[in-house]
Amino acid sequence: MADLFDDPTSRPAEPGRPLADRLRPTRLDEVVGQEHLTGEDGVLTRMIRSGTLGSMIFWGPPGTGKTTVARLLAGETKLAFEQISAVFSGVADLKKVFDAARLRRANGRQTLLFVDEIHRFNRAQQDSFLPVMEDGTVVLVGATTENPSFELNAALLSRARVLTFQSHSAESIGKLLAKAEAEEGRALPLDAQAREMLVGMSDGDGRAALTLAEEVWRAAKPGEVFDAAGLQRIVQRRAPIYDKGQDGHYNLISALHKSVRGSDPDAALYYLSRMFDAGEDPLYLGRRLVRMAVEDIGLADPQALQVALAAKDAYDYLGSPEGELAFAQACVYLATAPKSNAVYTAFKGATAAAKQYGSLLPPKHILNAPTKLMKDESYGAGYRYDHDEPDAFSGQDYFPERMGRQTFYDPPERGFEREIRKRLEFWAKLRAERKP
Repeated sequence: MADLFDDPTSRPAEPGRPLADRLRPTRLDEVVGQEHLTGEDGVLTRMIRSGTLGSMIFWGPPGTGKTTVARLLAGETKLAFEQISAVFSGVADLKKVFDAARLRRANGRQTLLFVDEIHRFNRAQQDSFLPVMEDGTVVLVGATTENPSFELNAALLSRARVLTFQSHSAESIGKLLAKAEAEEGRALPLDAQAREMLVGMSDGDGRAALTLAEEVWRAAKPGEVFDAAGLQRIVQRRAPIYDKGQDGHYNLISALHKSVRGSDPDAALYYLSRMFDAGEDPLYLGRRLVRMAVEDIGLADPQALQVALAAKDAYDYLGSPEGELAFAQACVYLATAPKSNAVYTAFKGATAAAKQYGSLLPPKHILNAPTKLMKDESYGAGYRYDHDEPDAFSGQDYFPERMGRQTFYDPPERGFEREIRKRLEFWAKLRAERKP
C-alpha cells in the first residue's frame, strides 16, 4: 500500500475542497477542542517532546480530530504515515501493510499505522497487530467511537494507551466557525440566535459544524441574514449521535436511571426526551422504568411498580406520540417517589446465602408430611399455625438449623417502609418473648 500521507501537512490546491479539509490543522498546537491532549501541557505534546511515541487508541465521538491528530503526530515525529479503515480492510490488506512496514523498518524508518474504526476488526484480526506492535515495526494508532473496554481485545489494550477525545464545546465550535469565516473572507449570514442554533445542531462534531456553515453560505442570497426560523428552513436538522446498540445508548440510559435514583425529575425528563428523540424503542424504556421502580424505590412506595407497568399499558393502548406522555408521567413519579434499595439489597444477600449454604433442609416442623414415613421422621411435628396464635404470630424459626437466623431485609425510615419497619420491630419483640 502506497504512503499517500508521508507529508501530512501538504495541502493540495485543487478546487472544490470541503471547508473542513481546507481548515485541517498543519501543526498539533492548531488543533481546536482537545487541549488536554494537544495543548502546551497535553499528553501528546509531552510525548512528542520525549522523542518517542507508543501505540495508542483514540476514543471519542465523530468530528473531534482523531484522524487529523494521527497525521500530525506522524509529521512531527518523521514517521511514515499509513492509514487503513477496518470497514474496507481484511487479512490480506493487513499483511500488505505489515510487510511494507517491515521493509521501511529495515531501511531505518518506523511506520505510524492509523486504523480507523478499529473496533470493527474481529478478535483474530485485532490479535494480528500484536507481533508488529511488540517488535516495533509499527506504532499503532487506532481510532474508535465505541468504548474500547467493550470492543477491543484485552491483549491489544494492554499494549496501547487509550486517549479520550472530547466532544467539541460551544466555545470550540465557535473557534472553528471563526476560522471558517477567516478562510472564506466573509461572516456567516446568521443572527446571534441562529448562530447559537447552528452550534447546537453540530452536536459537538467539528466537521458537522463546518459542513453546516458551508450549507448556510450556499443558501444565502447577497445581503441575506438568516434568523433561527430561516436556519431551520434551509438546513436539515442533524440526527443526534446515538446508536441504540452501542455506547451512546448505554450512556443515556445510565444518565436517565441515575437521575431518577437521584430524585431529579427535570434531568430524568431531559434524558427520557433525548432517547425518544433519538428513536429509542419505547418498550425498552418501559422495561427500564419498571426496573427503576423495583430497584431504587421498592416498598418505599409500592405504587411505583404499578405506575411503571400502567405506563407501558397506556403506551400500548395510545401508541405514539400520545403514549410518550405516559412514560413521562411515570418517570416523574419515580423520580419524586421516596427511594429505597432495601429489597434489592436483601435479595442480593439472600442469593449469596443460598449459594453459600447449599441444599440445607428446612426445619422439619414447617415441612408437610403427606406419607407415614415422613410423619415417622417428625416432618411437620410441632408446627404452630400462626392464625391460631395471639397477634397471628407464632414466632417460630423458619431458617435451616445449621444456618441459623439471618437478616437480609433492613427497611429504612422512608416512605411506606417506615410502617414495614415498625411491623418488623414488633414481630422481633414478640419473637424474643415467645422463643422456646
